[in-house]
Amino acid sequence: MESFAPLLAYVAALAIAAVIPGPGIAALVGQSFGGGLRAALCMMAGIALGDLVYLTVAIAGLAAIAQTFAGAFLIIKALGGLYLIYLGYKFWTSEAGLTRVEATNGKGGFKAFLAGFAVTLGNPKTIVFYLALTPTVMDLKSIGLTDWLMLCALTVLVLTAILTPYAVAASKARQMMTRSETLLRINRYAASVIGGAGMLILGQAANALVRRA
Repeated sequence: MESFAPLLAYVAALAIAAVIPGPGIAALVGQSFGGGLRAALCMMAGIALGDLVYLTVAIAGLAAIAQTFAGAFLIIKALGGLYLIYLGYKFWTSEAGLTRVEATNGKGGFKAFLAGFAVTLGNPKTIVFYLALTPTVMDLKSIGLTDWLMLCALTVLVLTAILTPYAVAASKARQMMTRSETLLRINRYAASVIGGAGMLILGQAANALVRRA
């Protein structure tokens, strides 16, 4: 890559795309409210990995192949939506407060990571950004291994900078609530946010399936 201008354009475009609220941010905020910062950071890592997958697909010129395997991505999207709905149900029905939900389980972090990864793979905003918009801000054919590594690092840094404040703010709000009645309301709010994101993703998957039929 001959200059840093394409990198700066990519960073600016990614930051704008990332800051626009969508299913990923909704799921992340709900996870932080209901499961705490650790689970939210695990989900954020999954979101970042999903972005790196699409970035790599775009750079490798595999957009056509990605379309070929659209059915597989659709299944992943539906599974991600179903898991978020399940997680919302767990938060809603939890009787022991926020700290007792799956986030305290050793497997909770890994499940949150997988949920973040699945949400990103099925997020139309992410697909459009990497497979349609990214080629307009840089010449993907001229990107070598070093450039790819740099783009991956920049992607992780930008997503971390954009998403971390959402997770931290939700986690701090959660920690400030000490009364059981307030905890229950926050638990229900987290359930609504996560479940709503799951239903949105599941609805998008169903619409895509109808269009393919």
